[in-house]
Amino acid sequence: MHTTLGFVLILLAAAVIVSALFRALRLPSMLGYLLVGILVSPHAFGWIPDSQDTRHLAEFGVVFMMFSIGLEFSLPKLKAIRTTVFGFGGAQVVASILLVMAVAWGAGLPWAAGFALGGALAMSSTAIVSKMLAERLELQSQHGRQMIAVLLFQDLAVVPLLILIPTLAAGSENLWVDLGWAGAKAAVVLFLLLVVGQKLMRPWFSMVAGHKSSELFMLNVLLITLGLAYLTDQAGLSLALGAFLAGMLISETEFRYQVEDDIKPFRDVLLGLFFVTIGMLLDLHAVWVHLGWVVLVLAALVLLKAALVWGLGRMLGNEAPVAMRTALGLAQGGEFGFVLLAQAGSLNLIQGTALQIVLAAMVLSMMIAPVVIQYTDAITRRLCGGEWAGRARELHDIAVKSFAADAHLIICGYGRSGQSLARLLESEDIPYIALDVDTTRVKAAAAAGENVVFGDAARREVLKAVGLNRARALVVTFANLPGAMKILAVVQELRPDLPVIVRTVDDTDLNALKQAGAAEVVPEVLEGSLMLASHALLLLGVPLTRVLKKLRGVREQRYGLLRGFFRGATDEEAELSETAQPRLLSVLITEQAAAAGKTLAETGVLELGVEVIVVRRRNIRGLDPQPETQVLAGDVLVLRGIPENLAAAEIRLLQG
Repeated sequence: MHTTLGFVLILLAAAVIVSALFRALRLPSMLGYLLVGILVSPHAFGWIPDSQDTRHLAEFGVVFMMFSIGLEFSLPKLKAIRTTVFGFGGAQVVASILLVMAVAWGAGLPWAAGFALGGALAMSSTAIVSKMLAERLELQSQHGRQMIAVLLFQDLAVVPLLILIPTLAAGSENLWVDLGWAGAKAAVVLFLLLVVGQKLMRPWFSMVAGHKSSELFMLNVLLITLGLAYLTDQAGLSLALGAFLAGMLISETEFRYQVEDDIKPFRDVLLGLFFVTIGMLLDLHAVWVHLGWVVLVLAALVLLKAALVWGLGRMLGNEAPVAMRTALGLAQGGEFGFVLLAQAGSLNLIQGTALQIVLAAMVLSMMIAPVVIQYTDAITRRLCGGEWAGRARELHDIAVKSFAADAHLIICGYGRSGQSLARLLESEDIPYIALDVDTTRVKAAAAAGENVVFGDAARREVLKAVGLNRARALVVTFANLPGAMKILAVVQELRPDLPVIVRTVDDTDLNALKQAGAAEVVPEVLEGSLMLASHALLLLGVPLTRVLKKLRGVREQRYGLLRGFFRGATDEEAELSETAQPRLLSVLITEQAAAAGKTLAETGVLELGVEVIVVRRRNIRGLDPQPETQVLAGDVLVLRGIPENLAAAEIRLLQG
């Protein structure tokens, strides 16, 4: 197997197996790639040699990663949060480098090595932090926005660090002259590419796109990316800088999103290879021999970095809980830290035992980062006494807003879907209270007189404060499975009879949401496809009545709760008065209820002109209950009928 094809097959097989395992464990694939590198390295099983050719190929992973960062680099976006990015982010990177340089000097390492180590350890993991914030619905929270701003500055800081570290490694006596020369070259290259290149990029891409060939477009993207990387490398700078500039130039054109989709497969595969080569650097035997030092460096990295970020956050005016959450979220190594560490190792700034210890500590810090972030709330409550005061103030504001609310609807998420729902509720004079974690949106909506409060709908105390026990229904308007599952778990515990409607992108998670207690799941894809189909059928000459009948059939089949409610334009019941129209009613069967232990036929509700359309039972859902279906304590029966029949059925079920 000692051929190039053999190496590739080993790499692919190991990467597929380990990546699948890590995804199943809900851990970043990057950690899986690192593990693959550790297993196939000469230090472990020795399946793949640590050759220069392998490392050269892995450099392209860094190139495409920097290109992706460049695509995300928007000058207007950066300008909007420039104070946090350059203030907080800049202070964190500079302070981290200075702190590590001081420790390295005390340990007898050269200051250039300390600078390289400081740059590597200053980085945090964008992939892990952004993923965890999204899952916890905290991207728009105060600490979430600050973490993203700091991560953005760290990504930007990699570019000058990749230029400075090789210059420092040269060890020239005229260091400042060399640094000045490197800075001058970088300024000239930046000017030529950003000024001249920006004028050429849009017309060039327009000409290529005009041929309407995806193959030609993809080749052009690769040419621009690798071509600019080659130019900056020949100018004595780095491949990564050219790729970053290429992404920046394309980000200002209308082809940005197409380029991002086209480049993603190359980026992910080559970036995975890069992390494999990083894992190959780790010698498990050396780590085991120096395990005490690894644990010490790991503790120093996490604790000192967290303390540094917390202190900077407090200096910038953040409350203690916000500063603590930000600190815990950024207290780990990052992807670009491996890039800088690998560069320092190849330049012999850091080598041998020191490299192994630092590399192992960074890998371990990233492995424990999801756990630390997951328990951030508990840690913050224990360490920050003021957290309780902040929580109490937030809950007090919610309780004041919802004090008079009764038989209302709770809207979780006040984005576009939540706002559209609120408008319809207002038109019907139905009371509602909306929860959202975006402070900017909440302030703007509250100033406009809308019934919106700041709060995380996944928290038990927030749902209690917003009047969960008095609410008639709850709607989750954001398409986020982990967040929706948390809300459903709380509702099932506190109000199992409360109907919950959940919005999703598609039907992928339908069964999971139904089993968790959702009364109905509304997928965007289905409704969008129905509208597309209706317009297409009408344009193809299909009569309107047939189109409406088709749509009605699909909806009745998909939405069990609304079966029989969809009427056509010519239906006879269209003229019925509102009092004669059927309604829905959810009834919770308690242990003392008369219907507990009986079949539906034995309860007698079917004789009252009421239809039982759903029996909701924990982990079981039945859309078509039969007369012989047994009713158990804890079940929620969804009834359909006219108001007076529903009232009689509820009395029969509960009192007999």
